[in-house]
Amino acid sequence: MDNIGKMIRIERIIDRNSGKTVIIPMDHGISIGPVEGLIDWKATINAVAEGGANAVVLHKGLVKSGHRESGKDVGLIIHMSASTSLAIDPDHKVLVCSIEEALRLGADAVSIHVNIGAENEPAMLKDFGMIAREARMCGLPLLAMMYTRGPKIKNQYDPAMVKHSARVGAELGADIVKVPYTGSPDTFQQVVEGCFVPVVIAGGEKMDTDEDILTMVKGSIDAGGAGVSIGRNVFQHRSPTKIVRAISSMVHNNISVREAEKILEAD
Repeated sequence: MDNIGKMIRIERIIDRNSGKTVIIPMDHGISIGPVEGLIDWKATINAVAEGGANAVVLHKGLVKSGHRESGKDVGLIIHMSASTSLAIDPDHKVLVCSIEEALRLGADAVSIHVNIGAENEPAMLKDFGMIAREARMCGLPLLAMMYTRGPKIKNQYDPAMVKHSARVGAELGADIVKVPYTGSPDTFQQVVEGCFVPVVIAGGEKMDTDEDILTMVKGSIDAGGAGVSIGRNVFQHRSPTKIVRAISSMVHNNISVREAEKILEAD
């Protein structure tokens, strides 16, 4: 760790005992609008904090509007990248926040989004390098959301693509890298082994069943992953508190899928 401040902040988003994390990204309002689960975002944040989430990811406007109401504390990661689904090129992420703004808003960490393979990849990588340098100088942990999206990308879950994007994130200075799950523990282990910083999985599109969510989480942990960063499959769940509690138990205590399902079934 670079300094004491960074050590303190990293423990606000990664559990010091397990060395793993459960992050709930709630930055979707810019990309897809005020969808279910994010209209009353304060209630959702309280619900996931109650379930044991280590941190949430928010854009600066939600923080300025008061991102908490009551309840348990939760780590704050301010997202610095944005694009909308209405854009001509939604894969082109631009910076919409600065390190100084994030610090003034009380961030425990910041995050950026880079699409490897996109037509504007060079600009996003340049921004990544600049933000990584500034975050390091200020002792602010950096989460890099690394995806493979673009004209040459036939399958964004291809293990070769995912492990390449994860390695880019690590080599450019991220403290945590977020990537899609590759579908199996064996293939995801390749991603983890090729990345020298903690790797967490994205939740992806809304899944059909709780078992699908939990099986994905278990597979990533068995492969050596450092946790999850799951959005829609949590904040649009019938019980965000329960699904986070189940996921947190899997991530931090390595319980089975069936044991996690029992948490969801409990009154």
